[in-house]
Amino acid sequence: MSFRTQARDPRIQALILLVPALGIYAIFALYPMLNVIVLSFQKWNGLDPQRPFVGLANYQAIFTRDPVFWVAFRNTVIWTIMSLVFPPLVGLLLALSLNQKLFGRNTFRAIFYLPVIIAPIAVATMWKWMYDPFFGLFSQLLTYWGLQTWIKDWLGDQKIALYSVFIAYLWQSVGFSMVLFLAGLQNVSQTLVEAARIDGAGRWAVFRHVTLPALRTTITIVLVLSIISSLKAFDIVYGLTGGGPAQSTQMLALWAFTQAMQIFDFGRGAAISVVLLLITMAIVVPYLRWTQKHEEIEQ
Repeated sequence: MSFRTQARDPRIQALILLVPALGIYAIFALYPMLNVIVLSFQKWNGLDPQRPFVGLANYQAIFTRDPVFWVAFRNTVIWTIMSLVFPPLVGLLLALSLNQKLFGRNTFRAIFYLPVIIAPIAVATMWKWMYDPFFGLFSQLLTYWGLQTWIKDWLGDQKIALYSVFIAYLWQSVGFSMVLFLAGLQNVSQTLVEAARIDGAGRWAVFRHVTLPALRTTITIVLVLSIISSLKAFDIVYGLTGGGPAQSTQMLALWAFTQAMQIFDFGRGAAISVVLLLITMAIVVPYLRWTQKHEEIEQ
């Protein structure tokens, strides 16, 4: 077989097109990930050319001698649970509302999506001002309405700081879920919707038996992306609180960064990153397999 004939083979053409992308992925994603895994078994301060092998010492240290790790772990779990509930739910409600024939709906879609394209650190700066207990927007509004007793140190109170940061994250991330659900709603068969209405089904029945099944794939995508985004939460937490007060908003991704870039213990930072990677895979992979198996049974 000549080279020209081989080049016409669709498999060869696909391979030729994939090689550059796979090369870029291997250099900028796969190699750094493998390097972090190797680094988690070494001790390195970022400057010393020597990186001695220490085995599982870094993992033993974060699990047994690092109380902040478990605080960050708990906060990450809470953050992930809230991320699985509120952004998808609010995004779905917005998508259902803005999928109707409303005046200026494209403008409203753009307004709700706008926070997604703003840099998280800029969002953190804006919300930090709004949360200011003396001059912030929320304090000014509560004072204007005569509700001064409701004013809190939103980012300085250990009991509410994590939830205050999450509200800012919700404001920024809900537009992304909304856009995905809007795209999914375009695949809902209007014929089935009209048939259900003719049969006397109300709005809730139509949503439950027609719209929701059609959105199953979209829901899977939204939940997976929400899990990944929540587990790597860093920018907005770093910008608003830096993990404080008293580590009450500390997250695993932020603590890994702190260990490596501020304490200069890159081995422990890498170990925390590997733990975060394993947690992500332990959640996402079984969920995707369960979803795929569920869809195969229904088909």
